[in-house]
Order: sequence, then C-alpha cells, then structure tokens
Amino acid sequence: MKKINLKSPFAILLIGTFAVALILAFSGIRLDLTKEKRYTLSDSTIKVLESVKKPLTVDVYLEGDFPASFKQLQSETKFMLEEFRKINPKIDFKFIDPIKTKMSQDTLMAMGMQPSVLPDNKDGKTTQIYLFPYAVVKYNQRGVSIPLVIQQSNINAEEQLRKSIENLEYNLVSNIKAVATNKRKKIGILVNQDELNPREFEGFMNLALESYDAGPIVPKNNVEITQADVPLLKQMSALVIAKPRKAFTDGEKVILDQYIMNGGKTIWMIDAVNAEMDTLTRSKKVMPFPVDINMTDFFFNYGLRINPALVKDVKKYALLKLVTGEVGGNAQYTSLPWPYFPLGIAEHDHPITKNINPVKLEFPTSIDTLGGRKFKTHVLFESSERTLLKQVPNYVELKEISSVDSLGQMEKPSTPKIFAVALEGKFNSAYASRIERKSYPGFKASSPENKMIVIADGDVGRNKIIKGQALPLGVDMLTDEQFGNEQFLRNALDYLLDDSNLMGLRNRNIEERLLDRHRIADERTNWQYLNLFLPLAIIGLLGGLFFWLRKKKFG
Repeated sequence: MKKINLKSPFAILLIGTFAVALILAFSGIRLDLTKEKRYTLSDSTIKVLESVKKPLTVDVYLEGDFPASFKQLQSETKFMLEEFRKINPKIDFKFIDPIKTKMSQDTLMAMGMQPSVLPDNKDGKTTQIYLFPYAVVKYNQRGVSIPLVIQQSNINAEEQLRKSIENLEYNLVSNIKAVATNKRKKIGILVNQDELNPREFEGFMNLALESYDAGPIVPKNNVEITQADVPLLKQMSALVIAKPRKAFTDGEKVILDQYIMNGGKTIWMIDAVNAEMDTLTRSKKVMPFPVDINMTDFFFNYGLRINPALVKDVKKYALLKLVTGEVGGNAQYTSLPWPYFPLGIAEHDHPITKNINPVKLEFPTSIDTLGGRKFKTHVLFESSERTLLKQVPNYVELKEISSVDSLGQMEKPSTPKIFAVALEGKFNSAYASRIERKSYPGFKASSPENKMIVIADGDVGRNKIIKGQALPLGVDMLTDEQFGNEQFLRNALDYLLDDSNLMGLRNRNIEERLLDRHRIADERTNWQYLNLFLPLAIIGLLGGLFFWLRKKKFG
C-alpha cells in the first residue's frame, strides 16, 4: 500500500487545519469575523468586569418554551455572559424557568419585573404565554432587575428584539458597574430658584437614586449660593437645575461658572416662557410671558441662546385628552393634537437618545447654537420642518386645538428649532477677563474635559401627580401613554458621569442579514429538491470516481 507523503502541500494543509481546530476547541478562543465585531467585548466592558472583586451572580429568567425570536435573545444573552465569565471567573450566571420552578407572578413583579404576554397558536387554539425577560444581578447583598427587552413604542416585535440585542452589552455591564461600585457618585439638585417642588421631581429622584447618591443643594443662608456652599458643591459630580423661575444673582453665576471650570457636570432644564397647562385648562386661555433668570450672558459663553418664543410643532406632537361631549350623563373624552406639546424624537445618532420612546415637552422654547467655540455641540432633539413660532406675551387658547395648522396672532412659520443640546469639550470661563474673578479664591480660567446638557423646557423632568400621588416620570394617565422622559434623563446622567466610556456601546449597530422571505416562498420546492438530491449526487459521483481510479490502477 502506498504511503502518504506528509511533506506534500495537501498533507501540510490538512494537518495544519486539524491542529488549529484542535487548539481553538480546547482553548476556548473564538474568532469574531463579523463586520461590526458583534461578538467582541469592548475595552470599557473588560475594564468594568475586571474591577469586580467579589462573587457576582446573574439570574436570567429566560428559560422555557417560548417563540424562536426570544430563543435568539436567550442565545445572545448566554453567549455574552459566558464571555463575561471568561474575563472574570467571579462572575457566574444561571438561566431560570419561572414557570417550571413555580414562581408566582406576584413574586416576580415584586422584584421589579413586568410580564411580556405573547399569543401562542397550537392545534387551532390560541393561548397566552407569559414571559419575564429579565436578568437579576446580585452582588454583595445588593441586587437590581434588568429588562432584557427595550421598551420602545411604534416598532414591531422583530425590530424591538434586534434593538434589545444591540443594547445587551451596555444594559448588562452598566448595571453590573452600578451594583459592584462601592463609592457612588453624588448628584446635587439645586433648591433655591423656585425650581420644581419635591413631589413634581420625585420621578427624577427615583431614577437618579438607582445608580447615584442624589440630594438637594440648599444655600446655607437660605437666600443665595455663596462661598460657604462651595465645599458642598465640590462634592457633587453633577448639578441639576430644574425649571428655575427666580433670577440668579451675579455672585451665584460666578460660583456656578467655577463649579463647571473645576470639572462639575450640569443639566439645565430651562423655561424661557411662563406657561402652565393647569391654568389653561381652568380658564381656557392663558397669557404666557418671558421669564428672565439673568442667565443670557452665562449661556452665551457656551455658544447658546435660549429664545423666549413658544415652539409649536404641527407634525410631531403629543395628544391632549379633553371632554368633547356627553352621553347619558357620562362625559365623552377625545384625544386631540396639541402642538404646544411637541415630541422629542431621536433623529441624531447620539447614545443619549438612541432606542428610547419619544420625549414629551410642554410649552418648550428653542435654543440657538452660535459658532466660534472649540468644544462639540450635539443636537439631541429638534422640531419638524412644520414648525411655528409664537411670540410672547401672547394668548394661548384651548380652542387652538381645532386648527393646529393655522397661523394665529404673532405667529410665523419657522425652520426646525432645537430643543436640547449636549456640549462636550474644554470650556472657558465667562469671567476670565472680568473683575468678578477676584471674588473667587483659586479662580480657574478654563475647565478640563467636561460635559453639559441644556434643555429648553423646564417640565421635561416633571412627573404628574394624581390624587396626591406622584406618577412615574413620562407617564400620561389620561392618554395612557409612556413617554421616554425617564430614559432620556437617565441616559443624560449616565452620559455626563460615564468615566468608563460605556455610553459608546449604546451606538452599537447590528446589521440584519435576513433571508428573502418572498424568494423563499417562491423557490421553496426547488431548494428542497436541491437539498435532497445534491448530496446524493455528490456521493454517487465520488463513489464512481473512486471505482474508476481503482479499476484503472489495479485492473
């Protein structure tokens, strides 16, 4: 019998391929050949995972009999957690079937999980499947429930699951970081300028306390912020100013300027016009007027100007539920378009606004961005091309709801207007060349790399109150809608305070490589025959070739 030449190119290729396959199989090394590096953990993720010092477990309630689309989410979650465990063996996980383990829905809901209800068609009968697609991270007697499916309206189920898979790495690792971090960053809520009251700001406080320590900043003299408050301000990683209605003094502006120059992050929710829906509902009309908080020069230094004119968007707007009739003594309600409540819809590729529900704004104004600044200005939300501007003071009447497209008194068509921006870079002090710099010990003329968010609506962070109870932020009980205000502000805080660069993971895109369903239906029979007979033909051809070679050699 003829010996195989081990030095032949074919033999070398065969042995090399077998050796590489053996090494990969036993070493656990995986090669990510996808264009978007779908199966490669980011450096930021690896850094967070390596920082976990004690055992951390992840219980995933995604096991059992459910549709194939959720099987894909299960598979992606399992792969992700396996990669986490390779980076840090202290991280472990298990998949739990809540139905098989007979966990009650009340128990699961008490853990912060809301069920997903899916229809199931079997044998001509339609039943409902209850799923709890959540992961629970436990670390050092602390825990958090993480929804694995993003809550975004107006998209189909396939798109929702695809976006959930895109968001999976950020979703898991950001919560692992929040649970495993011993020292949490502090957020100060400024309380001195007639801002939103505690009940109206309860929803924001709840979301902030999930990952940070948050509390009020009250001036020691109960009048204005002074040098006596600077030590407390320096402890705050971020400062939130929500709907100030009392003017800032020049001394307060210098202190806020220096807070920013020393690296402090800020979120500004500013009303440049005073207009309240409660007053309008009672009296059917209201006279909005400009609000001057003495911050025009302050924001001008950052290349921003907040305009005192109401923005009406006659294309992207929220609905207002009103009594429009009565039947048998029962009021009849109708949801009607209200252009003074425009929607912030993500149209720019930014991690703060990606994959969230539309954000509801109430009587917002607009922001002009000015050039000549060295830092970056990112537009987060802006109105549609069908925008109207209403100059104030001017009447806003409830009857305008019947003719949203028509021009009223002192109104004019406008180009799209900016509602919210994020600033990023090194800022220069507005007081670097002014005499006020001498009033602040250790004055700094410029900041390190810093971030700031400015929103031209003071109500974006205000939750509704029903019968004395604060509703979750973004919930509208009258129209039964869940807006994205809570997720928007949560992402805003994470963006400002993200020292691990995890927010970049929210911009990950997974390209769908789907089969052509119409072609599958049209060519189904041809491909079935091909799959059936082609392997048989190949085997027959190889068998005939082998028989012919053998006969030629030995015959």
